[in-house]
Amino acid sequence: MNLVPPVVQTMIDDARRDPDTFWDRAARQLHWFRTWDRVFDDAASRPVASDSAFQPAFRWFAGGHTNLCYNALDHHVAHGRGDHTALIYFNERGEQRRFTYTSLLHDVERVAAALRALGIDKGDRVTVYMPTSPEAITLMLAIVRVGAIHSVVFAGFGARALSDRIVASGSRLVVTADVTYRKGKTVALKAIVDEAVQLAPNAVEHVVVLRREGPAEAGHDREIDWDSFLTRGDGHSAAHVEMEANEPAYILATSGTTAKPKLAVHTHGGYQVHIASMGRWCFGLKSSDVWWATSDIGWIVGHSYMIYAPLIAGCTTVAFEGALDHPGPEVNWRTAIEEFGVTGMFTSPTAVRMLMRYGEDTLTAVDHSRLERIVCAGEVLNPHAWDWLQNHVLGGRVPVLDHMWQTETGGPAFGNPYGVELMPIKPGSATIPLPGVEANVVTMTGEPCAPDEKGIMVLTRPFPGMTPALWGERERYQHDYWQKIPGVYYSGDSTYIDEDGYFWFCGRADEVIKIAAHRIGTIEVESAFITHPAVAECGVVGRPDDTRGEVISAFVVLKNGYAPSAELREALLRTVRKELGAVAVIGELNFVAMLPKTRSGKIMRRVLKAVVLDVDPGDITTIEDEGSVEEARQAWEELKGLRAQAQGPGAGQGKTSQA
Repeated sequence: MNLVPPVVQTMIDDARRDPDTFWDRAARQLHWFRTWDRVFDDAASRPVASDSAFQPAFRWFAGGHTNLCYNALDHHVAHGRGDHTALIYFNERGEQRRFTYTSLLHDVERVAAALRALGIDKGDRVTVYMPTSPEAITLMLAIVRVGAIHSVVFAGFGARALSDRIVASGSRLVVTADVTYRKGKTVALKAIVDEAVQLAPNAVEHVVVLRREGPAEAGHDREIDWDSFLTRGDGHSAAHVEMEANEPAYILATSGTTAKPKLAVHTHGGYQVHIASMGRWCFGLKSSDVWWATSDIGWIVGHSYMIYAPLIAGCTTVAFEGALDHPGPEVNWRTAIEEFGVTGMFTSPTAVRMLMRYGEDTLTAVDHSRLERIVCAGEVLNPHAWDWLQNHVLGGRVPVLDHMWQTETGGPAFGNPYGVELMPIKPGSATIPLPGVEANVVTMTGEPCAPDEKGIMVLTRPFPGMTPALWGERERYQHDYWQKIPGVYYSGDSTYIDEDGYFWFCGRADEVIKIAAHRIGTIEVESAFITHPAVAECGVVGRPDDTRGEVISAFVVLKNGYAPSAELREALLRTVRKELGAVAVIGELNFVAMLPKTRSGKIMRRVLKAVVLDVDPGDITTIEDEGSVEEARQAWEELKGLRAQAQGPGAGQGKTSQA
C-alpha cells in the first residue's frame, strides 16, 4: 500500500525526475548575494581553495555567494525582525539569558572584530572547546561570518582527543571556558586545554579563555581572557564575507562509535539549503516557533538544529547547558515547555529512555498545551519509548516523530514529512527517504534487497547536505563512502524496507548478530527488552558461540524502583521470546546501572563487545561516563563467576537461554 500523501509524492517525483530544478527551487527560498552558475557539479578535478586539505568530490550551487551568519542574523534585522527573540539560554543551575536578533548580531560582530584582531581570516581554522553557552554560539556564528572555519570539540573530551583534533584541523586558535556545569558539579575545562596544547606545542598561536568561575589564573604566553579578546577587536572590521557556496563553513568529527573519528566538512551553500529545506519539510520549522534542541553544540544536531537552521528560519531557539534530568527529571523540561512556550522540540531516544527510567508518570504534570511536535534522532526510538512519550506523557495529542541522519548528511535524510503532510506513524521506523534524497537497501554486492530483507542502506546520489569531503583525507572519503559498494554512498547501517516503503534501521551493519542462519539487528533485540515495564535501556552485542556462530549478550538498565533478581531475569527472557521467537538466543543477561555511550547519546556497542571478548575497548575519549565501561565489565565478570560456581570445575562461558 502506498501511504505517501500525493503532495509528498509529487515532491519526490519532481526531485527524482529533475534534481537540479528541484534543488534550484529550494535554494531560492534563501537570500543569496549572487546566484549560482550551476546547481550541481560532480567534476572534482580541482580544489575549491588553495588548501589541499579540502578537495570536494562534488559541488552544489557553484558560483553562488552566501554566508551562513548573514542569513542567520543580518537578513532578519534588515527585514525588520531585529526585536524578535533569537536565543534563550538556560542551564541546570536555573540561570537564564535572552537575546534578540539585534542584540545577538551586535555580540557576534564584536567577536568577529576580535577574531580579525588576532589575524583570523578567511580559511583559518578555529577549535571551539566550550560548553553550550551564548558565548560559544556567538563565537561559532562570528567564525563563519569572517569566512574562517570552526571545529567544535565536545567540552569534555580528554586532552589527547582534543589535541589530535586541533592538529588534524590545523587550528591556529583555540577558544575555551574555565568550566562547564554538569549534574550539579563544576567541571574544569581549562586544564584539559592546557595539556592538549602541550601535546602539540607548535600548533596553536593563541588560546582565548572565558572565565566563568573565580579570578583568572596565571596562564601561558599565548593565553588571552575573553574580555581582553573582545577589547582587542575595537577598531577592526566586523563585516561579513561573501563566501562561494562550496567554501567550508565548519569541520566536525564524527562521534566515533566504531573507529577513528572522521573530520566531516560542511559548506556555506549546499549545507545551508539542506538544513533549511529539511527544517521546513521534516520539522515544519517556521519563524513563529520556539524551538528547543536538547543537544550540545559539540554534535551535528547542535550545529544544524540548535543554531543554524532555527536562526535561518527566524524563530526563537533554546539552548540548554547541563544534564537534562538535574536537579530533577521534570525541572528543565517544565522550564522550557511551560515558561518559554516551546512549540517544537528535537531530542534523542537516549534522553527519552533516561526520563522514562524515573517512572511512567514522569513529565505528565507538565502543561504541554503549546507544544506541537517532538522529533527524535540519534538512534532508533524504540516503540515502547515512543508509546510512553506520545501516548502516556502527551496524551496522543502531540506527534513524536523518529527520523534518521548522520553527521555526514548535515540534516535529515529519512523522516516523516510533518511540514508537508504527516504520514501514518509506524513506531520504530524512520518512515521514508525525504524529498530529494534517493536511497535503497542492497546487499554488499549491490543487489537490491526484497521487502523485509535486511541489507545495507545506501544513498544513490549526493544531495546538498551530504559532506563532499573529509578534511585532509581524500582517499579515506572515497574508500569509506563510495567504494565499499561501488557507485553508491555506503551508510554502514543495517536496514530493511517494508511492504509500504517504510525504512527500518536495525543498527550498524558491523553490529548485526548472526545466530545460526539468522541475522538479527541490535535495535530489534534492544526494543524487545524495552517492552518490559522494568527496563529503561538495553544494549546488546553478539558473542561467539561454537554451536550457533553467535549468541546475544545483553546489558540491561532497570527503571527506578526495580532491582535485579533471578525472577526478573527469567521474565525478561520470556518477554524477548514472545517478541522475537526462539531465533533470538540470549547467551547472558547482565544487569548494569549505566550503558557506555558517546556524549551524543549513542550506545557504544563496540565497548560492550570488547567487555564480552575481554579485549581492550580502544579509544573511548567520546564516552559520556568512563565508569560505564567498568560497570559492564564487573557485571560480565560476576556473571561468569556465578556460572562457574553453578556448573563446577571445567565449566565454559555458560549455557545459553533461548528467547
